[in-house]
Amino acid sequence: MLFDTHVHLNDPCFDPDRAQLMASLPEKGLTLAMNAGCSLQTSKEALEMAAPYDWLYCSVGSHPDSCDEVNDEVLEEYRKLCQNPKVKAIGEIGLDYHYEDIPREIQQKAFIAQMELARELDMPVIVHEREAHEDGMNIIRQFPTVKGVFHCYSGSAEMARQLVKLGWYIGFTGVLTFKNARKAVETAAAIPLDRIVIETDCPFMAPEPFRGRRCDPGMVYRVAEKLAEIRGIPVEEAQKATFENGKRLYRID
Repeated sequence: MLFDTHVHLNDPCFDPDRAQLMASLPEKGLTLAMNAGCSLQTSKEALEMAAPYDWLYCSVGSHPDSCDEVNDEVLEEYRKLCQNPKVKAIGEIGLDYHYEDIPREIQQKAFIAQMELARELDMPVIVHEREAHEDGMNIIRQFPTVKGVFHCYSGSAEMARQLVKLGWYIGFTGVLTFKNARKAVETAAAIPLDRIVIETDCPFMAPEPFRGRRCDPGMVYRVAEKLAEIRGIPVEEAQKATFENGKRLYRID
């Protein structure tokens, strides 16, 4: 029972062998996966890719790196895409101040507009937040009825506790297995198990012992194993808990 709650299977790096990989994933124990959109184009691709697979769902939204595309026309396209039952969330959306290729005020405007869409449609959100903790928290507090997940979580344990109190989930990637992942490990130990989901964020950040290789959803079991080690519970319990959490987050029956 493994739910990889955040993947990018339409990334071009999978083009040479995508069909073979997709066919192999259920055999590797993957039960469900969420293919996250990062722009209007990749959102459409994610939905098209999800259609043939009963285990694959998708989200639609503009990542901070693509947020300068967000306008009324793009939001209307997302509104239409969300009518498809395969679309389970708005995302990934949020703030990324690491490079600041797009000015902060534009990122914030796009984030707020997409949070407003999630509120209108009563859908969960997938938040990408990097080096923008205070602004990210301030924006989500403006939308108390909108819930979701901070994926690839990089904040403090205290911030994670605040998010959990607000009804949010915390997503952990293969970073949890890295030797220098002190903050992630502390957070995974500090928050309730029923608010934790696991992900690969593939093709990025492959977990140990695959670090440096192209990541794929077949590696998400390593995140579950590390979570079980941190929590002092059987691996099967970690898998089942994060599987059920992911279904609850994305409202999958």
